[in-house]
Amino acid sequence: MTNEDLDALITALYVKIDDEIGGTRCLGRPPQLSDSELVCLAVAQSLLGFTSEARWLRFARDNLNAMFPYLPKRPGYNKRLRSALPLVKGAIRLLAMDTAFWFDNHWIVDSTPVPCGMSRPTVKRSDMAGWAGYGYCASHSRFHWGLRLFLICTPTGMPITWALATSPKIDEREVLAAMLDREPHLTADRPGLLVIADKGFASKEFETDLGFRGAELLRPSFKREKRRKGESLLKSVRQLIESVNDTLKGQLDLEEHGGRTFEGVAVRVAQRILAMAAAIWHNHKTRQPVLRSLTAFDH
Repeated sequence: MTNEDLDALITALYVKIDDEIGGTRCLGRPPQLSDSELVCLAVAQSLLGFTSEARWLRFARDNLNAMFPYLPKRPGYNKRLRSALPLVKGAIRLLAMDTAFWFDNHWIVDSTPVPCGMSRPTVKRSDMAGWAGYGYCASHSRFHWGLRLFLICTPTGMPITWALATSPKIDEREVLAAMLDREPHLTADRPGLLVIADKGFASKEFETDLGFRGAELLRPSFKREKRRKGESLLKSVRQLIESVNDTLKGQLDLEEHGGRTFEGVAVRVAQRILAMAAAIWHNHKTRQPVLRSLTAFDH
């Protein structure tokens, strides 16, 4: 199998990660698969649509041995991947900061379910018990058992920051406020920041809190409210939000992550966010007309 676009992305990603955050191990024998190679392998898995790690490693041995001379067995890959969550998070931030989108003062905020089980027996026996919970997804008109992904991104889809809520029913405003409290510089560094969200984030207290941070909230108005400034733009923005979710779920198989523990789910969610960020980053650097297009890399 040859895919010059995917090869170019993985090569550029490896160089970027290895130069700036890879190669940090200093004790013991270096692993045969470096941290930088591990991250690139995980990105390639997501872009090519392999949800089974066993099938992915078989495919990689047959088709990607020139790029990855050593590949661990499935248990070793699974263990390395679960321990690599901080590295994957760092790679997402690294790529975002290496684009012109990082200081964009328009943010899109949304949350989407991350199902972790579909049957009652699974819920009872799952290692996610105590982490996951039941929730309702209005956009899909269905209940689910799992977590909830909160994503702040630019209109291009480049992730700024993200979080997994362990209860799907948690107040969305509380989660967003906690995300901003954790990294206050994100709002401080962007004067005139406009946060675009849906009605779930409506609250006078929340808008006041954003105002103290130097940000303004743009959301749809309720029926008895006066139409809000800029509301006419929300329809097109809502389509952007849905398209970002569609990229994560439809093309990167977010709902088929296969994680069975909180750490496993978290790193697989991060793996897919990184794959999207890597595609946007590479398309931006190579001046592609559609920044969030994955079609050049998924075959």
